[in-house]
Amino acid sequence: MKSLVRAREGDFLETVEGLIFDVKGLIHPPDRVIAYLRYLESPLGDRLKGGRRYAKIYPLSERERILRENYPHYIYYDRVFDEWLEGVPSNLIAKIYKPEERVSELLTKSELDSFEFQALKFLCTLRDHSNVPWGSIGLSGSILANLYTSESDIDVIVYGRRSCLTIYDSLRELVCEGRSGFAPYSLNDLKRLHEFRSKDTLMSFEKFYEAERRKASQGKFFGRDFFVRFVLEWGENDESYGDRLYRNAGYARIKARIEDDSESIFTPCKYVISGVKVLEGGAGFQPPREVVSFRGRFCEQARRGEWVIAQGKVERVIERDGSEYYRIILGNKPSDFMIIENSIS
Repeated sequence: MKSLVRAREGDFLETVEGLIFDVKGLIHPPDRVIAYLRYLESPLGDRLKGGRRYAKIYPLSERERILRENYPHYIYYDRVFDEWLEGVPSNLIAKIYKPEERVSELLTKSELDSFEFQALKFLCTLRDHSNVPWGSIGLSGSILANLYTSESDIDVIVYGRRSCLTIYDSLRELVCEGRSGFAPYSLNDLKRLHEFRSKDTLMSFEKFYEAERRKASQGKFFGRDFFVRFVLEWGENDESYGDRLYRNAGYARIKARIEDDSESIFTPCKYVISGVKVLEGGAGFQPPREVVSFRGRFCEQARRGEWVIAQGKVERVIERDGSEYYRIILGNKPSDFMIIENSIS
């Protein structure tokens, strides 16, 4: 079954009440879009749009609390994913914000403010270096909804496997070599990022630094933070809603070897694992064969051949033919993590 509304990772939805949600993943039920609250009107908000003030909601727990207390119709039980999720019913969507359309708007706009100019310069530099088509690049985040501040990040979406891999290679050169205004995060930058993410992902700074310092999808562009998210095109996703069933099988901590990291840059990201040893939890399920996350912060987290310790929700995945396997999902709880573990004992 396909959703009546075509929305994907990086898109924003505005509801009839004026709430703004960010879409998660490519697979959605037919009557709604899985998306999480991002902005809402508030007299205390620091973002202005159309004469109204908006606040940005960061922690997942706070997003859920606000919806449960004030807009409970945006929380529902999903029978396929066996989980309570945030989602916007199709009949309550007032507007869909598309990242690629925002880029087209900036390319034809007669006057740009300083942030718009810098965001477009980022895209032009990246495109000149990689030679991918304009239709493969979008702008998400606060600039997509026109709710940015002077401190906002440049939040980029790249569509399509080929374009994603090409731009990722370009980023590795530009960021690592510090070319054309690009620079990797400094130690102080990573300390700041760790403090921010610790609100809903608990990890020691030592382990956080070990993974984050290698990532090419984030850094600085002429002093401004950027993050690039890589998303498959519609035709590259072979799964529709209901093709597989996902069942909660508990919570566990495992140790495993990364066997395949070819999907690690994408959102959602996936790591195929082997040599699994269950450290905590583990009753009633077979060793997981992959680690998956729908959150960008877990992209590029580990590389092929490395040993990791991962902790998260265990899911039983049931295929249409009745076969099944298990996986670990990261990002639902602050206690979820994946860290590099150098020893194999």
